[in-house]
Amino acid sequence: MYLLEIATKTTANTPHFPFAATAVLVIGFVAAVTIGSIAWYNSKRPPGWENKERPDVVPKVDS
Repeated sequence: MYLLEIATKTTANTPHFPFAATAVLVIGFVAAVTIGSIAWYNSKRPPGWENKERPDVVPKVDS
């Protein structure tokens, strides 16, 4: 009974929110949006965008 009481006391004060997993998800989402945006700008232009200039922040990727 004493071991069970010690186990419940030590886990009661620890945080339960998974900060590391949340950080990985947020960083992964930002990376996916950034890489997807670069890929979209380097792909064939949609109708109406054929003569538009590429933004300066988007690097030119040769295939």
